[in-house]
Amino acid sequence: MKVLICGGGCAGPALALWLARLGHQVTIVERFPALRASGAQIDLRAQGIPAAHRMGILPAVRERSVDELGLSIIDEKGRSWAKIMANTSGKGPQTPTSEYEIMRGDLVQILYEKTNDEVEYVFGKSVDKFEQDDQKVEVYFSDGTSATYDLLVGADGLGSGIRKMLLPETSDPYFHTGFHIAYWIVPRIPSDSNLAEDYNAPGGRQIQRRSHSPTETQAYFILKDDAPEIRAIHRASEADQKEFWKQRFRNAGWQAERFIKGMETTSNFYSSEIAQVRLNRWHKGRVVLLGDAAHCASPMSGMGTTGAFVGAYVLAGELSKSPDDIGSALENYEKTLRPFVDKIQDVNFGFRRLVMPDTAWGISVARWAMWLVCLLRVPQLVIMFSNEGNGGWTLPEYPGLESHS
Repeated sequence: MKVLICGGGCAGPALALWLARLGHQVTIVERFPALRASGAQIDLRAQGIPAAHRMGILPAVRERSVDELGLSIIDEKGRSWAKIMANTSGKGPQTPTSEYEIMRGDLVQILYEKTNDEVEYVFGKSVDKFEQDDQKVEVYFSDGTSATYDLLVGADGLGSGIRKMLLPETSDPYFHTGFHIAYWIVPRIPSDSNLAEDYNAPGGRQIQRRSHSPTETQAYFILKDDAPEIRAIHRASEADQKEFWKQRFRNAGWQAERFIKGMETTSNFYSSEIAQVRLNRWHKGRVVLLGDAAHCASPMSGMGTTGAFVGAYVLAGELSKSPDDIGSALENYEKTLRPFVDKIQDVNFGFRRLVMPDTAWGISVARWAMWLVCLLRVPQLVIMFSNEGNGGWTLPEYPGLESHS
């Protein structure tokens, strides 16, 4: 087949890897002028680990992994109340720090290096519209050109343009969680350790710090606020976004002022609503959605990258089973993947709200509760007596999609 994938992040190149391996002609079109090898710290969990193993990229992920030891719950003076260390045993579920932590830019680079020889990458170009019939998809690009494909894949993220064109009747595909997030990079200082730090401030505010290199640290501001008008800030200019976060966190305590100062000069800033994409269908005709474009589970699920890799594997597998019947392949892709997506989207946002209290009293209670949980070694017991943490859903087997080194 001749396949066009829209989006050069994680999901698109993961699918391209499989399709090229199966002998298809694959092009990835990315609207940014170069590879977007940037972004925050991400990880692999549960089914994402064997999926990466079958892709043949797990050794490279290990080689470029972030040396994060675990997570420390701290107060306004930086004192640690509880620590949850990473599970590096290779057995049982992952803790908040996965065994496979990696910067998004490094993972994107790994996928690019793995696929570049067999996949055509086109940067600085996007899909303006498409038309399809039973035999083909005619795609019209932003530079005025057009081309014909057997399959068009929208792997273009949370705000997917392909999704808007494919399912125009879905005016709001988002489940709004009431949370918002911003992150950026600041210079590392001597007190920044390889333990991530998590700090709650009154007003439904949370600050996280993660240090991924000897010279750089990631700052995260997370805000709990249901007001619908706040969603618009993420579509404003970067200057307006930064001013919003500055005003909301300027008196938050701990290292808020340090991070706000670093925000003003960072070259790596991102602001977004934390939302899920919930759709009744992921395809129509010869056009299909993949990854966050189809079923974003939100950063609070911890399963975004895993969802992208598993979705790419299943889509490639079903296409390999029905190479002459794309319609059946896409139907089976949805049928096979839907139970997995239902599980990763089953995030207890009520609990998330509970662990981000609005008052100083509530924060104090939450810290004492975490202190007791860790004193009783509950996280270690959960790891010891739990299964592999795959939620009861295992990767299907597909001929031709076996493990590669």
